[in-house]
Amino acid sequence: MDAERARALLARERTRIVEGIRGLQPQPSDEPTTTDQHMADQASDLYDHELDEGLADDLRAALAAVERAEQRLADGTYGLSIESGEPIPDDRLEAMPTAERTAAEQERLERGAS
Repeated sequence: MDAERARALLARERTRIVEGIRGLQPQPSDEPTTTDQHMADQASDLYDHELDEGLADDLRAALAAVERAEQRLADGTYGLSIESGEPIPDDRLEAMPTAERTAAEQERLERGAS
């Protein structure tokens, strides 16, 4: 894949992730204005907070993957599997610019086989 195309895809992915993280930040209107909340409201707020924290964790992991891909681009190894060194098809990189392995290698990893 062309380095400029890879940079553009990674920049787009970074922007999407950063905006997603910003969207999860509590807004002033999200904070309770009184301490006299019904228990069900408190439980709902706690659930929402924990869900947002989980989403934020996923987004931070995705941002770390973007940073690793940007480093591989700088090192000249972007588009090569970190496992085998085999080329990752451009179609896969278009769909998932942070891909670190070929589809077959990723499938094996997710199944737990080596």
